[in-house]
Amino acid sequence: MEKEKCEQCGHLNPYGTRLCQSCGNPLDEKDKKATVLDMRYEGTARRSQTYNKTIIDKIWNFFSSVKVGVWIIILVLSASALGTLFPQEMYIPGGVTPSDYYREEYGIAGQIYYELGFHNLYGSWWYMALVASLGISLVIASIDRVVPLYRSLKNQRVKKNEAFLKRQRFVGQVETDDQERAIAEAKEVLQQRKYKVREEDGNILAEKGRFSRWGPYVNHLGLIIFLTGALLRFFPGMYVDDSVWVREGETKVVPGTDGEYFIKNERFLMELYDENDEKYGEAMERTGEPVVENFQTDAVLYQRKDAGTVGTEPELEVWKEDEIRVNHPLRFNNFGLYQSDYKLNELSKMAFTLDSRETGESIGNLEIDLHDPKSEYDLGDGYKVIVHSYFPNFEFNEEGEPTTISSVPDNPAFIFQIISPEHPDEGEYSFVGIRTNEDIFKENDYEMSFADVEMNHVTGLTVRKDLTLPFLITGGSIFMIGLIQGSYWSHRRIWIQKSGKKLWIAGHTNKHLHSIKQDFKVLAEKTEFEAKENEALVTNQQKE
Repeated sequence: MEKEKCEQCGHLNPYGTRLCQSCGNPLDEKDKKATVLDMRYEGTARRSQTYNKTIIDKIWNFFSSVKVGVWIIILVLSASALGTLFPQEMYIPGGVTPSDYYREEYGIAGQIYYELGFHNLYGSWWYMALVASLGISLVIASIDRVVPLYRSLKNQRVKKNEAFLKRQRFVGQVETDDQERAIAEAKEVLQQRKYKVREEDGNILAEKGRFSRWGPYVNHLGLIIFLTGALLRFFPGMYVDDSVWVREGETKVVPGTDGEYFIKNERFLMELYDENDEKYGEAMERTGEPVVENFQTDAVLYQRKDAGTVGTEPELEVWKEDEIRVNHPLRFNNFGLYQSDYKLNELSKMAFTLDSRETGESIGNLEIDLHDPKSEYDLGDGYKVIVHSYFPNFEFNEEGEPTTISSVPDNPAFIFQIISPEHPDEGEYSFVGIRTNEDIFKENDYEMSFADVEMNHVTGLTVRKDLTLPFLITGGSIFMIGLIQGSYWSHRRIWIQKSGKKLWIAGHTNKHLHSIKQDFKVLAEKTEFEAKENEALVTNQQKE
């Protein structure tokens, strides 16, 4: 684009520049009339303020806007808040349909919540698009501002135009016969105040705390890294937060490992505090309930040796053996298995006998694995028991029909079809559950009698893998560094410049006005230089 020539020094500035990059002379009409110059980005033109022709320019300008960034933040926060009104789908009970759960538990509000997709909010494409938009806004807004700021501060000249000095926050003039001595004294004081002093043709630029100007952009960098970590959680293999229930003696695949690792529960152990324990004895006596001292899983971790064949048992080799306790997980390959829950004495197997009602004679025995029941049991001599229906956690639904709440055998019930020599075709039907044994359709010649039950303990393990944690920690740490950097320090500059027999002194700070006031106070006490707040600015403030 066309360059803008400074009337004072002749320097050619990029289009849109407000203050000459060489002498600081105001180029914009508003700045020429301003009481105090707007020193943001040192008056350098930002890309978003100078280019608006192509579609790329328009996209750049849209995302570089602070207002757009604020609105995206509001949308993200509002959506996140709505996602906490009801439990996310991952936290609702297993074995239930999400649409039914939200409707039955929370009524019309829950149904609307589900229909709008808030039940799986944080993994939805539109929520991730919002977060990604926030990241894009941060990147573009930062580049749009940090590049011109960096160029201006890196190439700033010592000597400035008088119009630039007169429009600074602090301005003063000194008349002295020995300018060199006055400047040397001021230079020494400023160096004692930890200013970095540059000198050019007898003029001085003293600068301190420039690094604080990068605080907001360090903030942005930290947020970008943090948001990247948050988005990576939705990429396969980067983040796993799942659970697995394993019964004693059972081996199950570890969720999130693509069938490569298996965990076996060798034994579940729970230890209680002694009722005479000084620490918890009184609490146990008061509540009448025992206090758990420790619960752990003696586990064996297996790794699959080969891909195996579909339908065949995988060949496993022991990878690790460990005791999984609270705060003592089993770790492997960035995974952690944490002891999180347990269930004692879960029903495992039930034994029944088939009896003749007329004679009371036992025809045969059968044992049903409640977690994997067979479809039929042949007792010989023409007797056979078929499992017509199985309800692990039995209840009647609203229509009065038998159904199951979950696949966990907390209240098992069966509909058996009994085949006998007397009834070889259709057989007899019997409904059998805990404390329930009823004939279906008619009086039966045979009945199923409960014989025995086998129980075991079940351990609940949480499976965790988080490769995004370094991103989150790094991003959060960088954000805090930027916050401290930009909040507790200020960028201060003091110009001392010759103008005939007079010496100009001017100062600017981007924040913490009291800090530069203190510097000028010390200068006034130890040298001839004195600078006060811009009189025109003070007058305008008094009028307001």
